[in-house]
Amino acid sequence: MKTLILLVEDEQPIREMIRFALIREGIDVLEAADVQAARVLIADNKPDLLIVDWMLPDYSGVELVRGLRRDPVNQDIPVIMLTARSKESDKVQGLDAGADDYMTKPVAIRELLARIKALLRRSQGHQDNEQLIVDPLTLDLGSHRLLINHQNVHIGQSEYRLLHFFMSHPDRVYSRSQLLDFVWGQNVYVEERTVDVHILRLRKLLKPFGADQMIQTVRSAGYRFSGQDLSRNTTHG
Repeated sequence: MKTLILLVEDEQPIREMIRFALIREGIDVLEAADVQAARVLIADNKPDLLIVDWMLPDYSGVELVRGLRRDPVNQDIPVIMLTARSKESDKVQGLDAGADDYMTKPVAIRELLARIKALLRRSQGHQDNEQLIVDPLTLDLGSHRLLINHQNVHIGQSEYRLLHFFMSHPDRVYSRSQLLDFVWGQNVYVEERTVDVHILRLRKLLKPFGADQMIQTVRSAGYRFSGQDLSRNTTHG
């Protein structure tokens, strides 16, 4: 699977220069000129890495990174911050916000590519060994695969994100609006019934394995994910 990078930069010449270099390396690139557009792309695509400019037209790149680190679904995406700010205090602020690396402009493309490769090795090496397990379900985070009773089961991207969130936060009730915020993102304008549609799809996918009852409807409140009623051991990896 090709690497997907989201480039968040409002200066078109810089965007074009970096995009060209990434494509030449065989990397797929998404582009956003502001934070709002970036949030929509993150929710829809889950990129492997972000390159984020500090100064953007609507919000700062620092605010985007802080929001990302509060997002249970996307908080582990690596981020490289780009900025004209070169003071040590600015670098500390960017890293404290949650950026994994920090480069000052003008951008040295070869150095940027080297830092990207290093961050991807680190993050993918971590994910390759990471699984979420709530028996009989296993989510392999490195390969984005769902296994049920050790059998590979095809799952759509939205259902995968929804199940990932549920398995990461078992035995808690979430309203439809909360699930929209956490799974689809706060700046994605979709109706609450979208959640019901994907819940139905997810239950249909789990039903042949007797696991559909793990997703429980809580009247007038929302949905809860639990393995407790299946009389199985529940583990989290």
